[in-house]
Amino acid sequence: MEVRNYETVFIVTPVLNESQVQETVEKFTQVLKENSAAILSTEAWGLRKLAYPIQKKTTGYYYCLSYTGTGNIVDVLELAFRRDERIIRFLSTVLDKHAVEYNNRRRNGEMNLQKAAKETESVAQ
Repeated sequence: MEVRNYETVFIVTPVLNESQVQETVEKFTQVLKENSAAILSTEAWGLRKLAYPIQKKTTGYYYCLSYTGTGNIVDVLELAFRRDERIIRFLSTVLDKHAVEYNNRRRNGEMNLQKAAKETESVAQ
């Protein structure tokens, strides 16, 4: 099977404390490792307000996992999400080469450097 790049964003219920949230994230990274997926990054977006109430909750802890693996890895991960009551929502996407390049540049901070260069250039004029 072909190895692809994936990104999964999931929302953890806000009633958990920080250690329980970290434990939940570790559980899903372990599921990926057990199924021979290479984890590229784990980003904590923090506690955010939801667009609409889900299960009578208006906030949630957002996390983003970027990883590579074969096609069945998404099925395994989403099954684990469905079985865990701490997960409110999740969304998995396949990344094309442009999205992978963009994510790498964003993680390395190149986006902020370009923005800062444009701002200093406009100030100099």
